[in-house]
Amino acid sequence: MAQLSLTIVWLLFLSLYLCACPTSAQLSRHHYATTCPNVENIVREAVKKKFHQTFLTVPATIRLFFHDCFVQGCDASLLVASTAHNKAEKDHPDNLSLAGDGFDTVIKAKEAVDAVPLCRNKVSCADILAMATRDVIALAGGPYYEVELGRFDGLRSKASDVHGRLPQPDFNLNQLNSLFAANGLTQTEMIALSGAHTVGFSHCNKFTDRVYDYKSKSRVDPTLNLQYAVELKAMCPRNVDPRIAINMDPTTPKKFDNVYFKNLQMGKGLFTSDQVLFTDRRSKASVNAFARDSKTFHANFVAAMTKLGRVGVKNARNGNIRTHCSVL
Repeated sequence: MAQLSLTIVWLLFLSLYLCACPTSAQLSRHHYATTCPNVENIVREAVKKKFHQTFLTVPATIRLFFHDCFVQGCDASLLVASTAHNKAEKDHPDNLSLAGDGFDTVIKAKEAVDAVPLCRNKVSCADILAMATRDVIALAGGPYYEVELGRFDGLRSKASDVHGRLPQPDFNLNQLNSLFAANGLTQTEMIALSGAHTVGFSHCNKFTDRVYDYKSKSRVDPTLNLQYAVELKAMCPRNVDPRIAINMDPTTPKKFDNVYFKNLQMGKGLFTSDQVLFTDRRSKASVNAFARDSKTFHANFVAAMTKLGRVGVKNARNGNIRTHCSVL
């Protein structure tokens, strides 16, 4: 019996040792309590300074966090710059529209942290990005929440890893659910996270097929509010400069609120992947619940963000703490 028990224990240990599954066991709200006890205040002040320079800091930083976590996990691999021998994640076509203000926010915060002797080279870029994302959300009127810390920075950043791992503007509900499920996120969590579009922005070439070249007689997506379609055409005429930015939320674009979901109820979702959350009966109830009560939305958003922040977390064996966020 004793020999059998020892065999079981050994097999359990071996299975745990060989498991390559990402884990959040190392994450803690007080990870830097002794190595850099004031890190959250340092990051917050740096983010606040950037926020006062431009509101673009908010959507740019949030989007940076999402795009980073969905490719190789939350390891700041998206911040790495390409070299002559390596094309990094940030230079994949799906990431070229990321605003520079998001990258600059993390770099400035990292510089502020490392300027404190006790903290120098102790705090990862991945953790700084997670904290900065929380801080811009709060600065825009959204919920403040505790961030789990202890991520290490990834050792790899390749553009080839990005393909097929980020949601596209024309995705239907099945495609959205499948992509988020691959990261351990449920449909409700996906819908809550989509609420970040309340302060997001896009470019004309990402949605103009809905107002000019849709497969209906009117050439306009029938799920789109007609007046909103007229407004989009005015902002994005044919052959417009594709760099023109359009707010995802046409009502309160500079406030992190639940109006994004109210817009979906009125047919004012900018992307097909936004509007489908309301038109598909499987997700409609969640949209209505979040539109009806901002507290419900905020609670679900915080829970989903916390879960997202655990995706693909690196540790001391498969990561490190970068001196410069853009250099592996």
